[in-house]
This record gives sequence, structure tokens and C-alpha cells, in this order.
Amino acid sequence: MRIVVESDSNQPSRHGIPLLQATALFLLCALVLRFWYLQVLRGEYYEKRAYANRWKSERIPANRGLISDVNGVILAENSPAYSVAVILEDCGDVPATLAQVSKWTDTSLSVIQSAYDQAKDKTKKFDPLILVPSIDFYQLALIESQKVNWPGVVVLSRQRRYYTHGSLFAHVLGYVSIASDDDHKKYAELSIGDTVGKQGLEVILEDRLRGRKGLSSAEVNVHGRQLLRNVQFNPGGGENIHLSLDLNLQAAAARALGDNAGCVIIMEPDTGKLRALVTAPSYDNNIFTSRLSGAEWSKLRDDLRHPLHNRVIQSVYPPGSTWKLVMAGLLLSMGVDPAESVVCTGEVKLGNQSFRCWKRGGHGKINMLGSIVESCDSYFYLMGDRAGIERITAAAYASGFGRLTGINLPYEKPGLVPGKEWKMANVASEPYWQRGETFNTSIGQGFTLVTPMQMAVYVGALLNGGKLMRPLLLDAAEPEVTGQLPLLEKHRNFIVEAMRQTVDSPRGTARRIRRSDAVIGGKTGTAQVIRLGEVRVRAGDMPYEYRDHAWMVSWGVKGGQKYVVAVMVEHGGGGSSTAGPITAEIYEYLFGGARIAPGRETEFPYAPVTERQGSAREEEILKAAAAWRKM
Repeated sequence: MRIVVESDSNQPSRHGIPLLQATALFLLCALVLRFWYLQVLRGEYYEKRAYANRWKSERIPANRGLISDVNGVILAENSPAYSVAVILEDCGDVPATLAQVSKWTDTSLSVIQSAYDQAKDKTKKFDPLILVPSIDFYQLALIESQKVNWPGVVVLSRQRRYYTHGSLFAHVLGYVSIASDDDHKKYAELSIGDTVGKQGLEVILEDRLRGRKGLSSAEVNVHGRQLLRNVQFNPGGGENIHLSLDLNLQAAAARALGDNAGCVIIMEPDTGKLRALVTAPSYDNNIFTSRLSGAEWSKLRDDLRHPLHNRVIQSVYPPGSTWKLVMAGLLLSMGVDPAESVVCTGEVKLGNQSFRCWKRGGHGKINMLGSIVESCDSYFYLMGDRAGIERITAAAYASGFGRLTGINLPYEKPGLVPGKEWKMANVASEPYWQRGETFNTSIGQGFTLVTPMQMAVYVGALLNGGKLMRPLLLDAAEPEVTGQLPLLEKHRNFIVEAMRQTVDSPRGTARRIRRSDAVIGGKTGTAQVIRLGEVRVRAGDMPYEYRDHAWMVSWGVKGGQKYVVAVMVEHGGGGSSTAGPITAEIYEYLFGGARIAPGRETEFPYAPVTERQGSAREEEILKAAAAWRKM
């Protein structure tokens, strides 16, 4: 037997086993340390995270609050609706699925692709991603019959806002639409696909209408799939809102306005509560509650009559001769004797300029009362020049113009009360004020711009003791005074009486609205859009966009009823001829059919106005008037 002895160089290293043992010991220590870190040092933290991963919280949608008119008639409600969504983890071919949804719903593929792209990174793979927020019942039946061949497609039952009278209240109610990224930042409780208010009362009262979502907890496995569901608390519906508006009166005002572009305001002067608020043309706000197509949006946006514009508060116009009410108040406060007369020859010369009165040949000798009743421009040219633009500007601001009325609607404009400082800052080509511009401002032309709501609030203040009331749309809202006219009671009474005689006099410009069963006062206005120069042009011969705006502001009292009615017709021509019949029709609805035809009045002279005892604020107003006289 042969024995072979190997050399030392072929023997395994004596250090290998200790190294292996040390490595094993190190890994064991690391494992123990990691176990100690997870189970002891951070045990409580990971226990909470594990519990949280086991239970998945979901919000339960809340019913949006209803909106009704003053009589409880529903104007905005929630109707059943269905949405098409896709669950990404079950969807094998996303592009093909999106194309099929486009075909089912008759929706542009680009719109659906956009909805998908915006939400895919914000939606978990096992949660539904909404592609089309609203489908009709025909589409619902079609999808349900075919979706078995399209894994991942689901139909969700949702609620859709529905406006029962569409365009009639569109500018008041506004609309809701799919929440944007900015909405999600503003309201943390929103989920993908939720709707929020975008216009009108829907956006102003969003916090009250939206309600509170409920919360449910679902037990899930390690893959996130639901095993058990418990409701932690039920959703709370939004607040039901009752408006001060009257559906029937709103409809009557809309009928009276007809196809004209313009607006109608009917308000209670003592409370500021609005009973009708019509602006035309309007739009159907229901189209915004689902995803609006590009063609639909373009049609609305490019409409030359601007149906999306709320003319009551967002449009500003020269007030025309309705401004003479404000001027009369200023002149009385300055101490001008209302019996003082001027001679109207049909024009007033200023240098080489001629400022015409609307009546060719003039009114002859006429005082303040007559100039309001017959709307004489010459009187106010001369008296406005005497007052000066500083006093006119101060009086206008104190009367509520050039600032917001505070109505509970978005995007209200303050209008414009011009003056020397304003022109210096805004008209670089001619920064200095001219006397001729004071002439124009005195009759509501030139740079002066007001909203119809401002005029309604001003007329209401003439009747209610001088209080500028905040216009109210909610029936439960408490009356709120935002200012006080700088007029003595006797001066307010003079203007109110002048408005009555403007209706009752055979020469009054507002005689079209005269009634035998009610006391009515009014003031017409015809506001030029462009300067016509010396040539007189009939409205019918002018392009529509160059025609004058037609105004009629009025008040009516019968029994316990008292209303302010303001009508403005864009490019309607004469205030008396266009806005007058609309106003008369509204009073027929308010007071009944006892109107007197314009040609049946009895002639009477301009009676002097009886001065009454001053109000409690007389001393304060007298100080303001004295300050104006010193300006």
C-alpha cells in the first residue's frame, strides 16, 4: 500500500473558518439589531402604520343643498346621474379603452384623453378614474350591455346638479362644474371628479351648499383590496337656501324684456331684498354641470351679445338723464333755489362747442322741477358748470356710485365717477379736465359709468329715508345699510315728487308708466354710445352697436306694496319709447291692469314741493352740504 503525503501548500487556510464564523455572527447581530430597532425602538410607530394600511378610509359624497325661490319652488336640485370610469389595474389596453368610451359616449377622444392625463397620477390603480362625468340613459344601457368585453370599465352612480328653470336664473345661481387643481388646493376634502361652484351663488355659497362628506373604513389585504366596510359617520347634506326672488315675477320681468339685451331689477326699497333680477340674453347653466365641449364653449364665448355677462352688476353704462336725479340732490344741497330758472334754446354754447338739449328748439324758461320732468339738458349743463366737477364727484361717491353695492354675487364692478385726478392718472393724451367734460358729466354722459344695480339702490334710498341698502338675494338675510345719502329729507322729497310728476305730467318723459290705481314715479334716460356731432341720426338708421342705451328707473307704491323697478336696454334707443313699455308691463303684473294710456292725462302746472321736517341726521347732512358750497 502506497501512502501519498500532500504538501502544506494544498491545505485549506486555517483563517477561513473563523472568517466565516465572524461573518455569520455579524449578520446575526445586524439582524438582531434591526429586529430590536423595528420591534422595540420603532415598534409603536410601525404598529400604527400597519394598522393604517389594514384600514382604508373613504369619503361618502354629501348631497348638495337645494336652492328655492321665496315661495319654496325649487330652482336648483340634485338629480341621479351616471359617470363612466376606468379602473387602471383591471384595464389591459388603456388607449383602446379610451377610444371605446369616446365611441360610446359621443365625446371627443381628445377630451377623454385630457381627463385621463389629468387624473391618472392622482388616482390609485384600484380606484375608479372618471372619464365622462355624465351620460344619458341610452348611453348607460349601451355601455352596460358591452362592458363585459372591456375589463376595467365601470359605471358609477352619482348626483348631478340640475337647474329647473335653466336660463331664467342662470346669472343668479351660476353653476357647478368639475373641480380644478386650484379648487383641490382650496378645498382639501374634494376628491377627483367632484364638482364645485364656479359662478353665481353656487360659488359664493359653496361652503354652505357643499355639505360635509361622510367617512367609511374598509379593511383591506396587503394588495389593497377591500374585505370589510364600516361607516364611521354618515354624510351631512348642504344647507338649503331660500332666495328672496319670486319665480313668477322673474318670469314676468323676462317676458317684458323680451328679446332685448339688457336687464330688469325689482327691489324692495326698505329692506334691499331683490324680488326679480333678470339679465338677457342668458344661457342654460345645465350645460356646465357635465364636461362642456369645446364647440359649446366657443359658441357661448364668441356670441356677440355676450350671454355669459351679468349686465346687472358686471356691465357699466353711461346713466344718461337718470343722472339728473343725483345732480338735483347736489344742487339742492348746495343751496340752489329750485324755483330759479334758465332759458333753454336747444343748445348751450361753450367757446366754439355747442352742447345740445335733446329737444330741438329748447324748452324755453324752465326751473329745476321742470328740467327733471321734461329732462332738460340745458338746465343741467349750466347748473353742473356752476357746481363744478369736484362737487359732482363728491356727491356721486356719497350717493353710492363709484363703489360696490355689496350684492352677494361675484365679479361686481364699481363703475366710474370721473374727476380731475382720475383723468390725470388715466388719460395720458389729455390729462387736464375741461369745462365741456363737466357739461357732459352733468347729464350722465362722458366718462361716467354706473351699473343698473347702483341706480336701483340709489332710487331705493330716495324712498326709504336716505339709506343705501345692500341688495339682498337671500330671504333670511337681515337688511344692511351700507351708507346714507347726503340729502335732507325735504330734498329727497323734492326729488321723489319730481319723479312722480315725471310720470303724471302730460309733458313728463315717463308718462308711459302712469296708473290710476298706484302712485308711480320714474325717470327716463337715453345714454349715447358714440358722439354724433351736429347731425341728428334716427336710431333705426344706425348700426345696432352705435345705438343709444335706454334707461327707466322708477318706484311704485300701492297699498302695502312698494317697489323699485330699474330697466336698462342695451342699444334700445329712447328710454321712454323702449324702457317705458317694459316698465309699464312689469307694473301691470305687480299691481294689476289699471294703467292709464299716455294721451288721457289732465294738464296741470308743476306744483311746488312741500317741505317736511328734517330727519334726525339733518345737522350732519347740513354740514356736508355746507362743505360742498365752500368747494
